[in-house]
Amino acid sequence: MKKLTSAAVWKLGRIALLLFTIVLLVTGMTSPQVQAETTHTHELKIDSLFQGTPGTMIIKNLKTGQQLVYNEQRSVQKYTPESSFKVANALIGLEEKAVADEYDVKRWDGVIRQFDVWNRDHSLASAMRTSAIWYYQAMARDIGRDKMQRNLDRIGYGNRDISGGIDTFWLDSSLRITAQEQVDFMEKLVNETLPYGKQNMKTVKRIMIDDEQDNYTIHGKTGTRLSDMGLGWYVGYVETKRNTWVFATNVDSSGTTARNITRDCLEKLNIINRPDTVSTK
Repeated sequence: MKKLTSAAVWKLGRIALLLFTIVLLVTGMTSPQVQAETTHTHELKIDSLFQGTPGTMIIKNLKTGQQLVYNEQRSVQKYTPESSFKVANALIGLEEKAVADEYDVKRWDGVIRQFDVWNRDHSLASAMRTSAIWYYQAMARDIGRDKMQRNLDRIGYGNRDISGGIDTFWLDSSLRITAQEQVDFMEKLVNETLPYGKQNMKTVKRIMIDDEQDNYTIHGKTGTRLSDMGLGWYVGYVETKRNTWVFATNVDSSGTTARNITRDCLEKLNIINRPDTVSTK
């Protein structure tokens, strides 16, 4: 057998190292960064919080990638987003310049609607806080069908189906999304990796603030199927000094119920510590 020279041995060693690196790349084991990006899912045992109400909840730790899920089977079933779609709608409206900023006011048309707080002029921000549907319907009409469809395709929002009408497709209609998809969308918003202007994403995150305390801030949006109160959402994220968690909850009840269950769970997990004066209505 011919003896290998030192140069040949060195060359073979380099080839072996290259092949080993390729194997690691393929198997996703190249670095701690890759491992940290892997989502680890664990069961949330919170039957007592739902009190028999059918629903699901996902809470994801953005620092560790750990995801806690209650009723995993339901978490991948699609439901109409109802007013939780206001988050995406606001982003699209800002990006397409259907509104100038969070202070852009639309005049009330004088039509008496279901809730007194809706029956007044609203801005993008106030309509988010009070969930004034008519404002976001008017903005959707200003955005238009083509631009709306292009944006939903762009961000991969749910099933992307707007066939139910430009100002109604998200309200017990054609658009549907899972709790897992809501969490994925919210994570991109928090990290500002959606294909939108940074300022627009910051604006939407700011107008989503639902509860601001010394030791935490919750950015959240409810959604309720108003026809029968048989579907409720609460989606968003909570920031503390230690970490950020994104969440999505849906229940066969109202958005208020989804919100209350979510907050109770965040407290149970010691993510937040609510003062007694915080309202949970």
